[in-house]
Amino acid sequence: MLSAPTLVSLLLLAVPHVVLASPCVTFDADFNLLAFGFNGKDWNAGQQDSWTSGTATDITTSGRPPFDGTGTTCYLAQFFNSIYFMNADKANPSDVHIYDAGGKTWSTQKVQTGNFDPSSFNTVLDHDTNVFYALSHNELYFLDMGSLKTANASALEWQDVEKSPYPDDYQPVMALAQNHIHFLDVPNVPAGSADIFVIHFSFFQPQSQSYPLPDGSAFPATHGQTASFFQAEGVQQEFAFIPDDGSMTYVINVENNSTKTIAGPTTKDPKAQYAASITALVQLDSNGGVSFIPYKQGDDSANANAKWASVAKIAAAAPGASSAGSSAGGSSTGGASGNAAPTGTRQPATGTGSGAAATGGAGTNSAMTNAVSFGAASSALMALVATLLQ
Repeated sequence: MLSAPTLVSLLLLAVPHVVLASPCVTFDADFNLLAFGFNGKDWNAGQQDSWTSGTATDITTSGRPPFDGTGTTCYLAQFFNSIYFMNADKANPSDVHIYDAGGKTWSTQKVQTGNFDPSSFNTVLDHDTNVFYALSHNELYFLDMGSLKTANASALEWQDVEKSPYPDDYQPVMALAQNHIHFLDVPNVPAGSADIFVIHFSFFQPQSQSYPLPDGSAFPATHGQTASFFQAEGVQQEFAFIPDDGSMTYVINVENNSTKTIAGPTTKDPKAQYAASITALVQLDSNGGVSFIPYKQGDDSANANAKWASVAKIAAAAPGASSAGSSAGGSSTGGASGNAAPTGTRQPATGTGSGAAATGGAGTNSAMTNAVSFGAASSALMALVATLLQ
């Protein structure tokens, strides 16, 4: 008769090795929608007018990160057609992975964190300076990406700017527009208003700014996710704010200090990520589903009638997107200076998203299905072991 340890060891060999995955979506400089870490592959869904039919193109190549981190986020470098990734490698959470969308190559930038915590932060990537600004444990940091399109051989370093003026329990909601960081859901700041950090002068404005709706109402003072809409030229002027309850999408315009509304996402998911192009807002939900709503700046009638729809090309290419995947491919470090630039934000253990606003750290995203399956399989095996040993 087999001993308990031997029997357990043999049975556990039958349990598949499960790697939790953390996918993300963003755009290249031509505003093709790119989906990374889906079923172990990366996909190009093309431009917006083609999203509702057909199949995405496989762009998986060597040197990519495993996409097994917690809360992977990605940021378009619009000027140089490159994308930066944070928390894409569980074994090396401080690394910034760079995908050159034009050359279709990967490299990995080593980063020294200092007191910055890569497991808990919210960040944006400034459009003009190509500098990440992040709030981690209520301390403001920056990471200067210079003009990187391919990783440097030497490490970059997170620099401490200052302690934020917010209480230690503040869960940051950050958005980028006009080279300013907008902080929403700040304690003691009324609904419909945001605090502002002026990037080019590196200071917090002493007064909050109001962004009323046309009827005088206000977006709620609550936690949520954001994504900044790009422009054909110049910096972002608007950003979307999606409260965690998904009841509505608020579009804040920092040029005229106003807010408009469009439909809330069909999937109500506080752990969803969002990315925006010039004419669309995209949601990646925590089951790996990707959907979008069209948007046209200044066209209130079209925006009021816009509806959310599935990005069918990604669903067709990665039908098990809820088990969105890590894959072979590991990381590789590039060795030459290149170029880059723009925006993003997402949140840590609680989360914020990709492409314009995002949070790094312990979040959940799709492959939780695999974790549940693994747990169920393990429980069943243990029950079998107990029966056999009786």
